[in-house]
Amino acid sequence: MDHVPFIGRLSMHEYMALIGGFFFLAFETAIRFIIMFLPVPIIQWFHDRSRILFHRFSTKRAKGKSKAEDVADAIRKAKDFGELCQYWGYTHEEHVLLTKDGYLLGLHRLPTKRWQRKRNPGTSTGKPVVYLHHGLLMNSEVWVCLTDAERCLPFVLAEQGYDVWLGNNRGNKYSKKSVHHDPNSVKFWDFSLDDFAWHDIPDSIRYVLDITKSNSVSYVGFSQGTAQAFAALSIHPQLNEKVNVFIALAPAMSPAGLAAPIVDGLMKASPTLMYLFFGRRAILSSTATWQAILYPPIFASLIDTSLRFLFNWNNQNISYLQKIAAYAHLYSFASVKSVVHWFQIMREAAFQMYDDDVSAFGSPGGRAYRPARFPTKNIVTPIVLLYGDCDSLVDIQMMLKELPDHTTATCLAGYEHLDILWGMNVDKDVIPEVVNALKMHRDLYGSPDKLKDGYKMIER
Repeated sequence: MDHVPFIGRLSMHEYMALIGGFFFLAFETAIRFIIMFLPVPIIQWFHDRSRILFHRFSTKRAKGKSKAEDVADAIRKAKDFGELCQYWGYTHEEHVLLTKDGYLLGLHRLPTKRWQRKRNPGTSTGKPVVYLHHGLLMNSEVWVCLTDAERCLPFVLAEQGYDVWLGNNRGNKYSKKSVHHDPNSVKFWDFSLDDFAWHDIPDSIRYVLDITKSNSVSYVGFSQGTAQAFAALSIHPQLNEKVNVFIALAPAMSPAGLAAPIVDGLMKASPTLMYLFFGRRAILSSTATWQAILYPPIFASLIDTSLRFLFNWNNQNISYLQKIAAYAHLYSFASVKSVVHWFQIMREAAFQMYDDDVSAFGSPGGRAYRPARFPTKNIVTPIVLLYGDCDSLVDIQMMLKELPDHTTATCLAGYEHLDILWGMNVDKDVIPEVVNALKMHRDLYGSPDKLKDGYKMIER
């Protein structure tokens, strides 16, 4: 059973925040429990009332929907990855792989260009392969929920002639099943970044290579999707031979912390507070409930406020309609343990494996051991970093010190974290950088012989 750790280490204002947090979570849990038993008409009534209140007090007056608003509304209402692709005229494939430790992961694939259909699904296309992986509390939908097809990286890559694959972490919307554990059990959610690195990433890439008959893939990650690749490539030397380039968007390795001092201090004082607040299963599982009740602009405003409070992100580079469309697809299930792992990394300022002895955090007498760090300097795969200079989660100087010398970095002026996914100008600032990096390394490492020569060149 969890206990309150390090009582003496908390200041008075941290105690107040802790008590306030418990009361808030208790209130939120009670409300959510009540909502579970409400019939759909009652829930719709709350939704309609929030819409009326929004239009009464908002400066954004309803004047009849424009075409752009219709697009945003259609993207927001899309139920899954397939409907998002279908809206823009793309035919997708769904795949399921079994990891070595028994989790079933959903993969999505865009094998053809717009309005085209592959005759033999699940077979090789002969095209160069790109694999994309999402961030924390996300799933593959975040890549395709944009209000313009030309700003959607997977669609652009499909038009450029790539065989595009999109992965999903265990536990999220498309991977909530295991052959060993029920998703309602604590054991199902007992995973962290370590498990993504040991299993999810290498097993997904292995599956993609088996289907495509390709020698290698190009990896594009966002946020935690980059951390998972940093970790996986560092502990699986053979995986470096299968990834010809790693493009890290808004890369995450060892963030300094949260912008909210009280929250940051509490979680760094003892990450086990996360277990006390949220238990040991999925975190923020009530998000879908509030999303169903609140009018979309109100929900978007709530997300904006939360991101500003926690990370000091203003999201001004993301249009209002893009927020309405994308925020509906922003959240997906993730384990509390994976978030605790991030607070451990922040607390120690080191990109390390999960510390199972969470009760020993910050003990006054020091530690008798140190959790193993991911040996990221051992990565052989070429690394390309794209980061925003206004992203509070990216410490580029620290990151470059921990990565091999063949890493290159490009700074995007005025960009925050989510801007790299959904910003108004990603088609001008981000996507061309990705396409150029893919083309350069595809030309260099495209054939098996070139691949071997390329690695020899890097080693020299």
